[in-house]
Amino acid sequence: MNEIPVSRNQILNVEIIDLINNGMGLVKIDGYSIFVKNALPLEKLKIKITEVKKTYALAETIEILKASPHRVIPKCKIYDQCGGCNLQHLDYQYQLIMKTNFVKEQLLKISKLNVIVNDCIGMEDCWKYRSKTQVPFGVRNNKVIAGFYKENTHEIIDMDRCEIQDALADEIVNFMKTIAQKYKIPIYNELEHIGNLRHVIIRKAQVSNEYMVTLVTKEDKLKNEEKIISELINRFPQIKSIVQNINPKKTNTILGDYQKVLYGKEYIIDYIGDVKFAISSKSFYQVNPVQTKVLYDQVLKYANLTGNETIIDAYCGIGTIGLYLAKQAKAIYGVEIVSDAIKDARLNAKLNNFTNAYYEVGKAEEIIKKWQKEKIEADIIIVDPPRKGCDSSLLNTIKEMNIPRMIYVSCDPATLARDLKNLSDTFDIIEVQPVDMFPHTSHVETIARIQRADF
Repeated sequence: MNEIPVSRNQILNVEIIDLINNGMGLVKIDGYSIFVKNALPLEKLKIKITEVKKTYALAETIEILKASPHRVIPKCKIYDQCGGCNLQHLDYQYQLIMKTNFVKEQLLKISKLNVIVNDCIGMEDCWKYRSKTQVPFGVRNNKVIAGFYKENTHEIIDMDRCEIQDALADEIVNFMKTIAQKYKIPIYNELEHIGNLRHVIIRKAQVSNEYMVTLVTKEDKLKNEEKIISELINRFPQIKSIVQNINPKKTNTILGDYQKVLYGKEYIIDYIGDVKFAISSKSFYQVNPVQTKVLYDQVLKYANLTGNETIIDAYCGIGTIGLYLAKQAKAIYGVEIVSDAIKDARLNAKLNNFTNAYYEVGKAEEIIKKWQKEKIEADIIIVDPPRKGCDSSLLNTIKEMNIPRMIYVSCDPATLARDLKNLSDTFDIIEVQPVDMFPHTSHVETIARIQRADF
C-alpha cells in the first residue's frame, strides 16, 4: 500500500459510504479504510482521527454536517460512552434492513453463493428485551459503581438503567450497589487482583417471572452474606435463587469453576412455548425470550416434521432446540462437549416427560460417527455452533453421512458463510432467514435451510 493518507488527530470532512458489521461507518481515502463511530451511510461528517493502523484508521464524529434521514436520538443517556449497544442512533426498521443486507453481503463475499436471504424478522417492542444482566462492579471516588465497560476498555461506565435489559434487573443491580456500600463489601480491583465482589449476574425466567442472582466473588467467603441475602429477598420476592460463583483467577473470564447455592433453588424454570426448561447460573440460554420462540418456530418450520423423523442436535447446549421439536419428532439425539450442559439437557427432557430425547457428552463429529455405527439413521441434523462456527471435521463428517436435510443456526454470518461454502459441494443451500435477537446492536442470528443435493 502507498503512504497512509491520514494522521492521528487530523480533522477531516467526509461522507460515509457504508455501515460495517460492528456498527461503525466506513470512509475510504485512496483505498484506505477509516471506521467512524456513531455514523450512518450517506452522512456528511466532520471527524477526528483517533487511531492509525497500517491498513485502517479509527475516528470519532465531531460534527454532523448532513444527517441521515434514518438517524434517531438514542434512548440511552450514556450511549456515547457505553460499549453495550452500537446502533441506537439508527431507526429500528432500518436496523433490520442493514442486518438483512449484511447477511447477503457476507454470503456473497465469503461463500460466493447466490443464496435467497429473507428479510430479517424484527421485534414489535425492541426495548427491555434482555433476560440476562451481567455487570462488573468497581469503585470510583470511594463509591461502589456497576455497569458496562466503555467500548474497547475495561473502564466501567456506572449506570442505573439499561434500555435493552429487564427493568427489574436494573433495580436489583442498583440495590446491590447500595448493599455493597452499606456492608462495606470489598469490591474487586482487576488491575491489582484484590477485593472480592467481581460481577453480579441476574437471570429472569420470562414466563414464570422467577429471578436468579449470581454473585461472582474472588474468595469463597462473602462478608455479611446472611444480611445480603435477607435484604435481597425482602426487597425482591421474585428472586427464587441466589448463587455464589467463586473465581479466584486473574482472568477476564467471568465465571469460575466452583459455585454454591446461598438461597433457594439451583435452577429457575422458564418456558419456550409449552416446553419447560431449568436454567442454572451457568446454562447457555438465549437472552431474548420473545425472539427465541420466533427463532425456534422458524427451525420447526424448516424441519417440516411428520412425527417420523430422527433428529441429531449438534452443539445442543441444554437441549433447547431439540426439545422444542421433540413432540413432533420420532427421536432427538443431542451432543455437546460441555458435560454440565448435557446434565441440564437430560434434566430438561425429564421435566417435560420426553422419553424420545437422548444426550451424550463429547465432540459432535466423534459421537455422530458412533451413532452411525449403532445404526442410528438421522433424517435431519441441526447445528447451532458458537461464534467461531462449526469444526471442519464435523462438516466433513456430515458430508460423508447420508443425512438428507440440515438446519444451521448461526450467531455470526461470516462463519456461517464460510461453512456453507464448505458444505456447498454436497448440499444445496435453499434459503437463509435472519432473526433480530439483539436490537440496537450489530449482531444478527441466522437460520439456513439446507438439503442434500442428491435427495
